Amino acid sequence: MASCLLHAADGGITLSPQATKRLLDRGDGDAALLYMALLRHGGQTLPRALAGELRWEKQRIEQAEATLIALQLLAQTKPEVPPEPAPERPQYQSQEIVQRLSQAGEFPSLVQAVEQVLGKKLTTPDVGILLGLHDYLGMPADVVYLLVGHCTQRVTQRYGQGRRPGMKQIEKEGYLWAKLGIETQQEATDYLLRYAQRQELVPQLMNALSLGERKPSPSEEKYFHAWQEMGFGADMVAVAYDRTILRCHELKWAYLNGILKRWNQDGIHTMEQLSKEAPKEKKQPTAAPPSDEMRRYVQQLHGKKEEGHGL
Repeated sequence: MASCLLHAADGGITLSPQATKRLLDRGDGDAALLYMALLRHGGQTLPRALAGELRWEKQRIEQAEATLIALQLLAQTKPEVPPEPAPERPQYQSQEIVQRLSQAGEFPSLVQAVEQVLGKKLTTPDVGILLGLHDYLGMPADVVYLLVGHCTQRVTQRYGQGRRPGMKQIEKEGYLWAKLGIETQQEATDYLLRYAQRQELVPQLMNALSLGERKPSPSEEKYFHAWQEMGFGADMVAVAYDRTILRCHELKWAYLNGILKRWNQDGIHTMEQLSKEAPKEKKQPTAAPPSDEMRRYVQQLHGKKEEGHGL
């Protein structure tokens, strides 16, 4: 009998007889697909990072992962940091989006709430982005709502009333939240509180750098955020700025940032710690040894003085 299988020309993966039997006995198609995807990557990729490749939402990945752990085909590990979302993001088709909007649950209500915040009707691609945040990243509806509100507030503060963020901006911030491991309403609330505290320090940082009362640019905000994460206040930034001006005669962001990074590495974060910093010893210039010609001249001069003294 001829084979009914179509073999790909790019090689294959190998399932051991024991693993095959366990998967067949369990009869879980998702677990079998996830196991094959893990084999395809040599077991070097976390299941969560395969969601884009499989086009699965977070809950589906987690259920299949739990099945493989129960079948003793996957080690149960808890990473120290949450795995980042897969770079390959699922692209939802129109029929999938329409189907989700027609189903009961929190997602249709979330779409309506986001439309009210943004003041516009979401397009099908917009809803697809929202679906990706909710299903693929696994963000609960209340977390997504806080995310949209946060992005809206940031845009309004920078550009004034009437401006709203685009869904791509919201998606980008959502992936940042996922990378930071923000998955619950409490975690989102804590993050927003820390963000508000950082924003309160921005005018002081702008004043320390003699930049006036304008809003900082996005690149400047990144520096401010990094310095605050290191634990520096406006007073330390002002000292670093003063040293930058003395050296460069103008504000050089990279040079100023280098000073603060060095202090951070040395564990110096306060004015008191900075005052105890050991000053670098300056090497005293050493005189060059006298030349033979100079030595002879000195000897002749010394001899003439002795002759004159004898007279």
